[in-house]
Amino acid sequence: MSAAMKLWSRLVATVTGATLALVVPAHAWAASTGVTDIAVEAARSRRRGGFGFFGLFGALCCLFVVAAIVLAVVMVGRNRRRK
Repeated sequence: MSAAMKLWSRLVATVTGATLALVVPAHAWAASTGVTDIAVEAARSRRRGGFGFFGLFGALCCLFVVAAIVLAVVMVGRNRRRK
């Protein structure tokens, strides 16, 4: 198997694992009782306009998660080359 194929398969596995690690608990939390009522009420009473604090917090959190995944892939790649 070529080096590019190995890198691609590792990258896909890392992204898939990270996605499942985030999506599965979020889905389990959302499927619990009472959450749908809260989500509907939040959607109805949501203020229009502005980015808000949680939008900024969500963007920063997303950037940190992506940076951590990229850092993990780079570190694994460097450790493989040193041997």
